[in-house]
Formats: sequence, C-alpha cells, structure tokens
Amino acid sequence: MVAPRQDPLLVVVAAFSGRLLVIGAATAAVVYALVKLRLVVLPVIVALFLSTLLAPPAKWLARRGWPGLVATLTVLAAGVGIIAGLFFLLAPQVTSELGTLSSGLRAGSQQALNWLVDGPLNLTQSQVDRYIDRAAQQLQESSALTSGVLAGAIKIGEVIAGLLLTVVLVFFFVKDGEAMFGWTTSRFPEPARAHLTEAGQRVWTTLGAYVRGTALVALVDGVLIAVALLLIGVNLVVPLAVLTFFGGFFPLVGAVVAGAVAALVALVTNGPLDALLVAGSITVIQQVEGDVLQPLVLGRAVKLHPVVILLALTAGAVLAGIAGAFLAVPITATATVIGSYVKTERAKSLRPISSGATAP
Repeated sequence: MVAPRQDPLLVVVAAFSGRLLVIGAATAAVVYALVKLRLVVLPVIVALFLSTLLAPPAKWLARRGWPGLVATLTVLAAGVGIIAGLFFLLAPQVTSELGTLSSGLRAGSQQALNWLVDGPLNLTQSQVDRYIDRAAQQLQESSALTSGVLAGAIKIGEVIAGLLLTVVLVFFFVKDGEAMFGWTTSRFPEPARAHLTEAGQRVWTTLGAYVRGTALVALVDGVLIAVALLLIGVNLVVPLAVLTFFGGFFPLVGAVVAGAVAALVALVTNGPLDALLVAGSITVIQQVEGDVLQPLVLGRAVKLHPVVILLALTAGAVLAGIAGAFLAVPITATATVIGSYVKTERAKSLRPISSGATAP
C-alpha cells in the first residue's frame, strides 16, 4: 500500500509548531520556577544592576594596589554616603512639605470625585462608588500587582530578607564577581568556556549601560518636570521632582503615578487651570521621554533600535505588569547580545567551508 504523499509546507509548519510548543513549555516552566524563587531572583537581579555601577570603581582602586576587600568596602561606603548625603540634603525640604502633599492629594482626589458628580459627566454618586469598587477589585485581581513576583514583594518579611540578601550579594558580586564567574565557566569544556566568558562580558557591559541610561533618563525627567512646575507656579516642587526621578526606574507606571500626583497637588493648591497646565506639561514630557529620550538613550546604551525598545516595554508591561516593563529591556538586550555573538561565531566557523576550503 502506497503511503499518502505529505504536503512539504504542512511538514515544515508541523515541525515548527512542535518546536514552538516545546520552547513555550520550557519558558513557562522557567517563569514558574523564577516566580516561586522570587525571594532569590529579585535580590540577584537588583544586586547585578547595582554591581554594574559599583564594580568599575572598585576595579579601578584594585588596579592601583588597593586590596580587594578594602576597595570593595570603600566603594560600598562611598555609595551609601552619596545616598545618605542626598537624603539629608533633600529630607528637610521633603518632610516640611510632606504634610501639605498628603493633604493636597486627599483634597485633590475628593475634588476629582466631586467633579464626576457635579461636572458635565453628570454621574450619580452610586455610579462613582461602583466604578471605584470595580477599579479596586480589578487592582486586587491584576497579575501585575497581586501575583507572581510582586505578590511576595509586598510581604514585609520578604522585603527585609530581600534587602539583606541584596546587600550581601552586591558585596560579593563586586569583590569576587570575576572569580565566581570564572569558577562557573570552568565547569564547562574548554571550547565552550571561552564562548561563555566572552558572552558573559558582553552581557555585563550591556547591563551596566542599561542601568546608567535609565538613571540618566530618570534624572532628565525629574529636572524637566521640576522646571515645568516652577514655571507654572506649583508648590512642592522638590518632593514631586524626587518622586518623578524614582518613578523613572519603573517604566510606564512610575511616570503615570508621579504625573497624577503632581496634577492633583496643582488642582488643590492652584486650581483647575494650573492642574490642566501641569497635566499637559507632564503629558508632553512623558511622551518625549517615552517615545524619544528613553528609546534613544537606552537604545544607544544597549545597542537596540528605539522601536525595539518601545515594543519590548509594551510587551513586558502587558505580559507581566510593572516587573515585566522593568525587566523587558535588559532581557531583550541580553538576548540580542547573546544571539549576535552566536551568529558571529557560527559565521566564523562556516567561513572556511563557504570559501571552498576543507573544514577542520
């Protein structure tokens, strides 16, 4: 009996689909494992980001004869000193206006709710209450805030343990990072060891560039919003600028929250007109930051096209909320660096064959 002839296109599609299912299952298993191990995964990621900033000055000191332990402790102490100095410099201004900021937020929120009832929308109080309850329910059910990585992060015990673990990991990553990576690569055969070392160095460089680029974008955001608030005449410029700076490290969500707080404060302290001006200014700044500054700065830092940056941020936010947006660009950059290196090495290995020479 003659077997029925199979369509070649169908065979290719079936093979591709099978591989795609296997890759998807493996990815899901890895993500599940990472979520379950969030108490380890998050501190490792944060420690890696911080180490990319602290390791270069520590190595600079070590090259000038400083013992590794002394260089690491000096750099860590300098980092803590800079953060403490900024805190003590800004704390008096922030704390003096914190009460006004809190009362302004409450009053602004109440005015916004009253406008929904008394304004042109002509909603009833029961409708407003129902919408608020529905939003609160969706917020509680949102996977971006209540499941996976962030669900454990809101537990105070895990937060404290994670902070302590992060500090310890930063110390050892800065002091013994190269030795730890060398020990890891030594577990592999000699041919693979060289490739792993080169790929690891490229990933490390890319992560450092990403962290520095993110800090630069957040700083520019904070300065621009501070200038806009000063020109409009809104109070609480310093705390709102600081909030904007730290919000810059949480793509998409951080900027929205900081902008909403600034608009509510302007609504209470200066009135609806200035609140609209603040909202418009923040919208323009965020558009420039999100569509121009962030893609260009991060794209140049991690060598990704601005369109890839935008798509990665959007996809990460859709798939995993805040955590996804935070990790989307470094993960994409890491995958791109590794893929580019693998492609280059494969091209090198195939070059003798394509030129007609005999393969070794």
